[in-house]
Amino acid sequence: MIGDAPLGSFEEQVMVAVVRSGDEAWGMTVRREIEEVTGRSLAIGAVYATLDRLESKGLVLSRRVDVDGASRRVFALAAPGARALIETRDMRERLWRGVTVARLSAMA
Repeated sequence: MIGDAPLGSFEEQVMVAVVRSGDEAWGMTVRREIEEVTGRSLAIGAVYATLDRLESKGLVLSRRVDVDGASRRVFALAAPGARALIETRDMRERLWRGVTVARLSAMA
């Protein structure tokens, strides 16, 4: 894992949304992607704060582009970010091994 800690759940969601957004991964598109998939309403400030933190960790990169006359900061996954996402997903899948929906349903 990058550093000593795995990605947090929201960090993971933001990074996956950056990947899913492709060349249009600016704050609002990342926010919309997460909201559409999770059904969760997000403050744009939380998305930008997380993107800034991920960039300071070297997990995402940003660059300024002109979109319809407006300057936007577009994000992309850095190589260490790709590795962190892979490691986080692998860890999550190991944790879920042996847990079935039937077992969870019996508890609900």
